[in-house]
Amino acid sequence: MKFKKAASLLLSVLMMASVVAGCGNASEGTTSGGDTTASTETGSDSTDAGSGDVTEFTMFITMPGSEINDDNEIAQMIADKYGVKVKETWLTGQTASEATGTLIAGGEYPDFIDSDEMNLLIDADALVPLDDYIDKYPEFKNAWFTEEEWEKFRQPDGHIYWINPFGNTKGESKQTTHNDEAFWIQVRVLEWAGYPKIETLDQYFQLLEDYIAANPTMDDGTENIAYTILCEDWRYFCLENAGQFLAGYPNDGSVIVDKTDMTIKDYNTSEDTIAYFKKLNEEYNKGYVDPESFTQTYDEYIAKLSTGRVLGMVDQWWDFANTVNDSYKQTGLDAKGCNYVPLGLTTKAGMENRWHTYDDTVNQASGIAITKDCKDPEKAFKFIVDCAMDQELHDLRFWGVEGVDYQVDDNGLYYRTDEQRLQWADTSYQASHRCQYSYFPQWGGTSDDGKNANKPEEQPSEFMIDMAAPLKACFDAYGVTTYPQMINSVVETNGPWFPMYSYSNNFTTETPGGVAWAKMGECKHEWLPKVVMAKDFEQGWAEYMDAYNACKPEDFLGEMQEILDTFK
Repeated sequence: MKFKKAASLLLSVLMMASVVAGCGNASEGTTSGGDTTASTETGSDSTDAGSGDVTEFTMFITMPGSEINDDNEIAQMIADKYGVKVKETWLTGQTASEATGTLIAGGEYPDFIDSDEMNLLIDADALVPLDDYIDKYPEFKNAWFTEEEWEKFRQPDGHIYWINPFGNTKGESKQTTHNDEAFWIQVRVLEWAGYPKIETLDQYFQLLEDYIAANPTMDDGTENIAYTILCEDWRYFCLENAGQFLAGYPNDGSVIVDKTDMTIKDYNTSEDTIAYFKKLNEEYNKGYVDPESFTQTYDEYIAKLSTGRVLGMVDQWWDFANTVNDSYKQTGLDAKGCNYVPLGLTTKAGMENRWHTYDDTVNQASGIAITKDCKDPEKAFKFIVDCAMDQELHDLRFWGVEGVDYQVDDNGLYYRTDEQRLQWADTSYQASHRCQYSYFPQWGGTSDDGKNANKPEEQPSEFMIDMAAPLKACFDAYGVTTYPQMINSVVETNGPWFPMYSYSNNFTTETPGGVAWAKMGECKHEWLPKVVMAKDFEQGWAEYMDAYNACKPEDFLGEMQEILDTFK
């Protein structure tokens, strides 16, 4: 479907939506004496439908992102039916801490905020407690988190101030992507090598070396890069925490939890971590690690990946894949085998790996919050509920408009045509038409109809059809149909403490452990690049350990042990 034809059809849909909105039932959602009707609980009522009373909220997210146009078509459809439009702004030119600090210093806040520095906002009395609002919508409360999970969000003053919008599955899981961390490799490299079994770090880098030796450039003469590293700001997890995974542990992030005796261990000093950095040092000195790794910004990193010239890296899927894969689709690099697949590497062959998390993960360190400057907190929270509980709204955000962005077959299953898939990946179309409100609550799994995936990328038919031929060939060669199968992690349930980083991310310098945590982060930022670039690894590592131990990591580990002990 060409864009002009799609726009014409969309105009018809919008006109129909406007007529429907004008017929809104004003009695729906009305409450008496604090009693909540079923329609209010599910968020299915059309807030302000047909009244023309659209509230325009603002939201700031301390992550890079792309703003949509003010006249975005789906945003307007949502506004017409739900009475809310959100102007999202994203992080540019600052760290999350700097941007949050700037807001606090100015004393003026957007209506919504999602920051990696939520504690700073609490200290500044910038956030609205959400407890009463949460209790007003029991169906949302019970669906989104368990009582125990909600309690994890409660702050020392007794209030809940934010709701993490990610990591929840509705109905049957339809997980097709590996949304977690991994060593990624382009399928063209695996194809060239005959799809070998790659289990260890040594095998991974040997393959990259061999491929570069035989294929120093892309078809157009662009020089291939064997391996790059993202180190900017908090994203230095792409450098520093692979040791825990290589040892076979899951992503507790800041520590290792040894379940055999319920003890906290420091992965920063483990033998697996030492082996990992020794290998990076070796590869850097041989010229296979991108020399720009330690100076490139996130935007430069994404631009570099989007050229297709980077063969491998460590990263989380959500941090790169959507932007990079859309770029590949637009430029045809997906047809040349530039898509990435994850490998569940360990230090030694035959070890179990836990790179993939099968459970829903509750990260209580951050989420969507309503600020004290919000013009209508009641309506703002209602929209949070609608985003989670209204299937029609959820479909608009992630599937788009029926007949324009997707079709429905005779069995009620959603699918896209080739033209719709290409159109959905186009950046100009995204700005003018797509509106995902991507930091509001969203589900994985199955929609209320019991058939369709809540996310198009998890619709089995769409997932396979949307694959470029080289990626399909790779999956076929390894006998898999999803990314989690490709990484082949142990299928198990994590403990109630998981992930421990959701606790450490909220540490402040008010405790010795918090002071140590801050110093450890600064130390790793400074020293780990030096370790990788050192001419003498043993000397570089020893100097790093001197600096690291001076941070008193034992104070941090002790406080993390106290948290873990509460689960014994």
